[in-house]
Amino acid sequence: MSKLLYIAFIMIFTQNYVMVQFLGICPFLGVSKKLDSAVGMTGAVVFVMTLASAVTWLIFHYVMEPLNLDYLSTIIFILVIAALVQFVEIFLKKYAKGLYQALGIYLPLITTNCIVLAATLLNIDEEYTFIQSIVNGLAAGVGFGLALVLFCGVRQALENAKPPKSFEGLPITMVAAALTSLTFMGFTGMAENLFH
Repeated sequence: MSKLLYIAFIMIFTQNYVMVQFLGICPFLGVSKKLDSAVGMTGAVVFVMTLASAVTWLIFHYVMEPLNLDYLSTIIFILVIAALVQFVEIFLKKYAKGLYQALGIYLPLITTNCIVLAATLLNIDEEYTFIQSIVNGLAAGVGFGLALVLFCGVRQALENAKPPKSFEGLPITMVAAALTSLTFMGFTGMAENLFH
């Protein structure tokens, strides 16, 4: 149980893909302007990452390893992720049209979001069990969502600020993202002390 809590803690705080490893920046910057879009993207990413972690673990251990196809893991994992994203897109288009329109182009970008692929590959590299892989995918998605929602608040506060002319727009957004990432780096070292 402590191993599962450890995996969850590090993926949300100390190894957060967006704020610590700087992966998945495109959807992070693109969807963090409005809270409803950020929450919707979080739900989609959590769902895709959790399911992708489970499905790719099963495919890797029960199909690829017995057939010595380990070298195809990146390609096969991307195909699995693309299929899951298509499922989410079809579901949202049918049952949540407002959210589907709010996410726009960023929904298909989950397919190419490197944090989804990173989570599935990390499961294999770290030799996680099936349950540990699911926890890793879920926690990585929650970590992405936490970063997205926090940064959404920062960006809304920035709209009321008056930065110097040269910092308006993308420059102040990047500075704010860097400062937000420092908050996550403050958790470094806590996981080892809490769970070992």
